[in-house]
Amino acid sequence: MTRRAQRLWRLVWALIKGDPRADRVVPPTGFTAWLTLFTAGAMAFLAVFALALSLATGRLADRWASELAQSATIRISAPAEQMERQTEAALRILSQTPGVAEARALSPDEQRALLEPWFGADLPVDSLPIPQLIEVIEARRGFAAEGLRLRLRAEVPGAVFDDHTRWRRPLVRAAGRLRSLGWVSIALITLTTAAMITLAANAALAANAQVIGVLRLVGARDTYIARAFVRRFTIRALTGAVAGTLAGMAAIWALPSAEEASGFLTGLGFAGAGWLAPLPIPLLAGGVAFWATRGAAFRALKDVT
Repeated sequence: MTRRAQRLWRLVWALIKGDPRADRVVPPTGFTAWLTLFTAGAMAFLAVFALALSLATGRLADRWASELAQSATIRISAPAEQMERQTEAALRILSQTPGVAEARALSPDEQRALLEPWFGADLPVDSLPIPQLIEVIEARRGFAAEGLRLRLRAEVPGAVFDDHTRWRRPLVRAAGRLRSLGWVSIALITLTTAAMITLAANAALAANAQVIGVLRLVGARDTYIARAFVRRFTIRALTGAVAGTLAGMAAIWALPSAEEASGFLTGLGFAGAGWLAPLPIPLLAGGVAFWATRGAAFRALKDVT
């Protein structure tokens, strides 16, 4: 173990063990205690939501990039008497195209389900000139999209081939930016927590300036005095962050699923092992409180005479 690691371990052990005599320097109650608890709890609660947003958008971007990249759509717009013939011709061309794993024409019920979120459940699909949609699933090796597009244009006049590239990339890019925004939010939450705990520690140090002066007169060193503040504020931040994290996870769990919201949500929340992701938040809050209070204490002790 290196010297730096040994020093860090001694600091952590001293923080856990504590010193009842030194703890008396820091007031056990008061506005600084409540400020630290509330700040840590509120920021941990927000951090859980920021983390859930980041992970959810990451899953969304990955799903769009993988699933949509392997699918395409053919839209056939033709007179009613030609619709069936052109649909059969398009399916025949797809069956002869290397790299196409599956191709099928969507049924009226499936097309109605696609349009239902926009036009309602009573849309008369059979009486409206709605194009026929053909779903194309790409094989692992892929197919020549441009060649398929040219052949469809020559043999199926009403067919329009769409490989989703035009709108897939902006959606994936937007999801990636939203994921980055989630991580930026977590960073801002961490900095805000450090600032609020620093203010609370400074206020506690200022309120106990006379006590600190007396301790110095009897030979107490600044390290001994600072340790009491660091331990008390770290424990307060850790306690508040645990409560905030649990409350945030409970709120995420209580959110309606995408199925209950008729597909309107994109799965905001945690999935599987992702529920373990918020667990380090209290440790992060404790670490932020430790270093923020330690730095504030030594800076303030220099000004206390």
